[in-house]
Amino acid sequence: MKRDLRFLISGVGGQGTVLASDILSDVGISSGYDVKKSDILGLAVRGGAVVSHVRWAEKVHAPVLEEGSADYLVGFEWVETLRRVSYVGSDGTILVNDCRMDPISVSSGEAEYPNREEILAILKKAAKNVIVIPGLQTALDLKEARVLNIVMMGALSGLLKSEEFLWEEVIQRRVPQKYLDLNRKAYRRGRALVS
Repeated sequence: MKRDLRFLISGVGGQGTVLASDILSDVGISSGYDVKKSDILGLAVRGGAVVSHVRWAEKVHAPVLEEGSADYLVGFEWVETLRRVSYVGSDGTILVNDCRMDPISVSSGEAEYPNREEILAILKKAAKNVIVIPGLQTALDLKEARVLNIVMMGALSGLLKSEEFLWEEVIQRRVPQKYLDLNRKAYRRGRALVS
């Protein structure tokens, strides 16, 4: 695996973006990397934009990524992925959840939500690899939308081809015991989406 990996996770408050970045950071540490992360929360946390910068390297001096430098852009929602597309490098990978969540500007009628195919075309111009997965639907199949973040991390782990046991150990430490089985299932189903 590459010795300097840069990740940007983009979502909406309430989707578990920060927990996902915590898990990604812990897996990096368990894999022997120096890791730094920065979470940027929108003003209205539930429903507002949430962005997490995570770096794995031999030595990380600053976590915040420059535009065009991310190896992986992980988008929990279409528009939030589009908003951060400038961060992914041309050789990078975009992993996007096939999910639309209308921001207040759209639900109030002030703006229109972009067409899914138009967003996808922009993403494909920006990055070498674009992978769309049914992350939310996978979580809903498990009867719990709140495990979307774990589904997305499972898919990312499959793309990284990293050790499954590291991810599962971190998930075990990070989620409450009573939800552990559900989160393990979510992780495995997410990983299977890209295998």
